[in-house]
Amino acid sequence: MKSGMKTSPNVLALVLASLAALAPFAIDTYLPAFPTLEGDLHATTVQIQQSLTFYLLPYALMTLWHGAISDSIGRITTIKWGLGVFVLASIGCAFAPNVESLWFFRALQGMSGGAGNVVARAMVRDLFEGPQAQRVMATVQMLFGIAPAVAPIIGGVLLGIHWQAIFIFLALYAALSLWAAVRYLPETMPPAKRLPLSAHQVIKDYRLIFGDKEFNYLVFSVGANFAGFFLYVLASPVFLVKHLGLNQHQFGWMFIPTVCGMVLGSYLAKRAAGRYSRQKVVQAAYAWMAAIALLNVVICFALPANPIYNIAPIALFNVGMALAMPVLSLAALDRHPKIRGTAASGQAFIQMLLSTVSAGLIVPLVWYAPSGLALAMAGYLTFGWVVIRKSHLWNGA
Repeated sequence: MKSGMKTSPNVLALVLASLAALAPFAIDTYLPAFPTLEGDLHATTVQIQQSLTFYLLPYALMTLWHGAISDSIGRITTIKWGLGVFVLASIGCAFAPNVESLWFFRALQGMSGGAGNVVARAMVRDLFEGPQAQRVMATVQMLFGIAPAVAPIIGGVLLGIHWQAIFIFLALYAALSLWAAVRYLPETMPPAKRLPLSAHQVIKDYRLIFGDKEFNYLVFSVGANFAGFFLYVLASPVFLVKHLGLNQHQFGWMFIPTVCGMVLGSYLAKRAAGRYSRQKVVQAAYAWMAAIALLNVVICFALPANPIYNIAPIALFNVGMALAMPVLSLAALDRHPKIRGTAASGQAFIQMLLSTVSAGLIVPLVWYAPSGLALAMAGYLTFGWVVIRKSHLWNGA
């Protein structure tokens, strides 16, 4: 931890993690409510599914700006604006009278929801160095990964009250995270270090970042690993209910084990920090994920659908994903320390871009059976493995 910080590292890590978790909470908490929303808003299944796209696309586009904005006006001010708008948009979703209004407020959520995630990533590296940065990033990434797993469970419980309670919960969560950020986080981008904000400068910075092959290898591998798990989250209404025979209140059957997998992987990442080289950690994580992805494919083709052995490989895959993610994320941010906020935006954009592609294209093509989802997971992992093998990190350079 860098000198001059008054708040304990554990508190800082918790606040940063809560900021990072907001965006996936906004994606997944309302998934169990899809059938209810169809009836109450007189919408079709496709129209409700499109509310995901209306969130994800503005989110992906705005992540390209959140980091640059924080490099210009400061980290805390960016969080204030982003989460403040998100609170209002969540209230709008709660009282949406029709699906078109829901689309509008979901888009507004998407435009603002990424501020916390992007700024949190940048601030980890602003505040911490070396193995401690890896440990804190493991905590942040753990909650970022846990959020899409826990969110549908919370949504299922709140659905027992009313689907509107889900969006009220999101508003309260964002408001609490905003209060904690203002109360406990220091401003890590002082005026002397701030950069002018202009479209020309942002484009110039992104040309520098995405012109860096090593940065691309790292962020695409992070995004592909996460997408391998996230496609199951996006497909959960069909995967769990149609294929595994569970109901909308039993989403915990999948998400509790997947949370446990992420917690274990993040714990191993913390333990490995400073003990093993980054190269060994990443290679071990990929070996584990490859073995589990292959096992998943074999199970899906050889055995009939069953909640236990169709869900277990997803949880085990997350162990490797959570082990690799902090190392890959920090290595990417360290490529461009002077524009770390913009680098964090680039990383978040790629991760959300792959998730958006999954939501709009991949998932509807593969959710016909558990075997389709297993092949998609293996495909994402293979893509990430091919990319990361070209990196200096993988080769120990």
